Amino acid sequence: MANRGRDPIHPILRKLEGRDLRSIGRSNEVVGEVTADPAQFDALFSGLRADDPVLRARAADAVEKITARHPEYLRPHKKELIGALARAQQKEVRWHVAQMLPRIDWNRREQRRVLDILTGYLEDESSIVKTCAMQALADLAQMAPGLMPDVLPRLQVLSATGTPAMKARGRKLLVMLRASTGPSGARRKKRSARSGR
Repeated sequence: MANRGRDPIHPILRKLEGRDLRSIGRSNEVVGEVTADPAQFDALFSGLRADDPVLRARAADAVEKITARHPEYLRPHKKELIGALARAQQKEVRWHVAQMLPRIDWNRREQRRVLDILTGYLEDESSIVKTCAMQALADLAQMAPGLMPDVLPRLQVLSATGTPAMKARGRKLLVMLRASTGPSGARRKKRSARSGR
């Protein structure tokens, strides 16, 4: 009687239920199952909207791991990623959203929106959210070099003022970005563009 009027939870999400936010539970098992049967991905993604914070966190973990290999699975969900999910307050969801955002081919207007989202994440109380946002900003700038003037100063500041982990990550990212924008990096991009014609 208690479930009347509510949609039954998908079996793939049942496997992610639990009580401990510090544990990913059966997330890796779900990653393997959904990778083998991609038809379940949309059901898994819906877990990011669940009422239960543990389920949200574990679904976000699984979705992030799957889309690291299959970023194309995110395309149908791109509006939600820069909409409601980007505004999520739960840190476990936010750091996984940050990781996923650079995996989509955004148009120029959307790139600015992603830049704003990730810049906002740099103000999060969680150092993990901030560190993931730093990496995501660097990845975004490599995809959209026009954003480099916005990204580099932010990374420079955090490389000097952040936590030890943020400083270390920031230094690596700055080296990577400067190499990609230097003469040799420009030549590599031109060769890659020619080979892709």
